[in-house]
Amino acid sequence: MKIVKHQILTLLSLMLILACDPPADSPQATDPTSMYFPSNNNSAWETIPMTSLGWNEEAVKPLKDFLIQKNSKSFMILVNGRVVLEEYFDGHTSTTTWAWNSAGKTLVSATTGIAQQEGLLNINDKVSQYIGTGWTSEILEKENLISSRNLLTMTSGLDDEKQLVTKSNLTHVADAGKRWAYGNVFQKLMDVVAAASNKSFENYFNGKIKDKIGMDGSWNMGLIFKLYHSNTRSMARFGLLALNKGKWKEEQILNRTFFEESINSSQSINPSYGYLWWLNGKSSFMVPSSQTVFPGMLVPNAPADMYAAMGAEDQRIYVIPSKNMVVVRMGDASDKANPNFAVSGFDKALWEKINAVIK
Repeated sequence: MKIVKHQILTLLSLMLILACDPPADSPQATDPTSMYFPSNNNSAWETIPMTSLGWNEEAVKPLKDFLIQKNSKSFMILVNGRVVLEEYFDGHTSTTTWAWNSAGKTLVSATTGIAQQEGLLNINDKVSQYIGTGWTSEILEKENLISSRNLLTMTSGLDDEKQLVTKSNLTHVADAGKRWAYGNVFQKLMDVVAAASNKSFENYFNGKIKDKIGMDGSWNMGLIFKLYHSNTRSMARFGLLALNKGKWKEEQILNRTFFEESINSSQSINPSYGYLWWLNGKSSFMVPSSQTVFPGMLVPNAPADMYAAMGAEDQRIYVIPSKNMVVVRMGDASDKANPNFAVSGFDKALWEKINAVIK
């Protein structure tokens, strides 16, 4: 009798434990301070309420009003991988695709890094070693000074005024490594990766990044060169990969050492630029289409440890490690009369609104 009673008590205790402890895949069961990665089927994404973060919910409406006023199509904030805020405007939806513009340069950087870790290329090698000589209008001696690292750091020394990357437009301005200038010649890295991998750049990218982290999207021809188009959540997925220094779940997709190089000053001319990533918190910065060096941080009211993918018409991925936060903005140019290539006053204005929410 005592044995039966003991078994009943044990069974009741077990039932009580199960009732109080939800399954591991339940949103309530997940520790909100742990890092979360959404599944690849894109059907669900864990959320976290602002109240649990101590954020100012009253400041959300002014943020949304600002985003609408500045021609935004979508906006997301992730903390520890979970969605805190996800908004769509002007008919845009969670499945609508949009061009990353130059924010997609960071996809090229990551893909180049993976090709290097697989032993297919070395970024210190000259570009002509992979795609052949005569890809510029420079004399061979000068062309052979240009390495893939120079393309990653915007220090090729080639003319940056002509956006269309053709041989006739790739003329000598300075020796490689001697001048920082923001231009489109970086896209030659796509040719380097394609030649080194013996695959199209898109196929290589799809297998190494897109499919592994559950992105949608494709590389489609823009006015000047191929641009990546995807939905907003795919942009956020790549931001989450970047927040975790190239790691997705248990897999180190991109070598951490390479990624750390990518988000640190890659040269001394413009310390606010890494390997196609923009960096905050540095002593000075330069902007596209200018050789002026400006003192101070790139976005003075944003966290100093922020690194960002920035594209024309204010396409943005902000990554802030100190807050385990990723912020994504897609849309038309915030100032349609004066569209920009990458950095703009929009960043400071947007961070003023974000700070009111998160502080």
